[in-house]
Amino acid sequence: MTSPSEYVQTHRAEALSELRELLRIPSVSTDDSLKGEMARCASFVLDRMKKAGLDATILPTGGHPAVYGECLHAPEKPTLLLYGHYDVQPPDPLNLWRHGPFDPTVEGEYLVARGATDDKGQFYALLKGVEACLKTLGKLPINVKILIEGEEEIGSPNLTSFIRNEKSRLACNWVVIADSSQFAKDVPAITYGLKGLVYLELIVRGPRKDLHSGSYGGSLANPANVLTRMIAACQGPFGRVAIPGFYDDVRPIEDWERREFEMLPFDEAGYQRETGVPQLFGEQGFTTLERKWARPTLDVNGLLSGFTGEGAKTVLPSTARAKFSMRLVPDQDPEKIARNTRDFLREIAPPTVEIEILSHHGAKPVLVPRSGKGVQAAVKAYERGFGKSPVFIREGGSIPVVNTFQAELEAQSLLLGLGLPDDDAHAPNEKFRIEDFYRGMVMMAALIEELGR
Repeated sequence: MTSPSEYVQTHRAEALSELRELLRIPSVSTDDSLKGEMARCASFVLDRMKKAGLDATILPTGGHPAVYGECLHAPEKPTLLLYGHYDVQPPDPLNLWRHGPFDPTVEGEYLVARGATDDKGQFYALLKGVEACLKTLGKLPINVKILIEGEEEIGSPNLTSFIRNEKSRLACNWVVIADSSQFAKDVPAITYGLKGLVYLELIVRGPRKDLHSGSYGGSLANPANVLTRMIAACQGPFGRVAIPGFYDDVRPIEDWERREFEMLPFDEAGYQRETGVPQLFGEQGFTTLERKWARPTLDVNGLLSGFTGEGAKTVLPSTARAKFSMRLVPDQDPEKIARNTRDFLREIAPPTVEIEILSHHGAKPVLVPRSGKGVQAAVKAYERGFGKSPVFIREGGSIPVVNTFQAELEAQSLLLGLGLPDDDAHAPNEKFRIEDFYRGMVMMAALIEELGR
């Protein structure tokens, strides 16, 4: 009888062709003009779930629909829920793409397209791993459920209520989330820590319209000048956040974690070359990995004001906007941090302008267990899929649904990333290593078998 790994080997070309078809769909959840494409993408995932052998349906969420599939033919056996998302980030700036963002192109060992690693390539590897088991074993040794949502890139605004309403349908022992990364090329990793998030937008308003900077400059406060001073006041030297109370609840890095971080094969000089910066930067007293994974941060994500076209225009802008995010660590509370930040910005805003502070999506930081049957099975599955044991890492990104799964389903999350840190998720020329796509399929099939034992 053909084994799941043999099935993956003989169906590689078919799986890659299907992934490329999925990547051609511009499922940008934040773009209202693409609602039809979002629906088309959900239908595509539904069709592939059915072809894999799952009982599948599309479920309304109040926003973009979720796609759900299940194979529940193992009474008295545990249940594994696989989670992913079919929506993607906007492709801008388009001029920096080497090919069309929705024209998946093979470049060497990589497949380049928006959504290649975040998260279409990763969740599709899981689905194809389940298919490999169903087509070869006939009956799964455990129960498997799959939930693929369409709003992750806009903060999953409807997901918590959806999971709460569908709690009995989604009940499980473990949740596998493949929306992170390996530590490095050929160094698979299990992620046990994620940062939380607070995302705010500061708007500074001055005169009722743009004015001539020569005629009016010096007599009115320039909103762009005010905004940059206010944002600068939020951060001190070396990136340490200056908002009062920001560090009050930060959990210190444990000594054993420091030792483990130091043992990882991290090339700091290579990291600097990869990012293209003249010098690394960060909070004093901490290593680069500690800053990335276990220390809170504040970063401006976007600035808009005045004239930004080619050439010069001497304008005194009427408004200025800055979007900025703060990544949080245990035991920081997003609501408390957001409240303190709003209070601080209002306190330092001069009376010469009006300000508005908008709150966008957020998430709590999370640490998941590094022990238990699920983790043990995942280690063995990585060994079978990637040929080596995974390392344990933390991650600077945020996956809000991890907290939701823990709170609502009381299920342990297994963060089993397949991508690479330099896959350029959210950036032009996003990519996914094709060999890791195939390895992920074998790993997923192996995880089902290991949990069945």
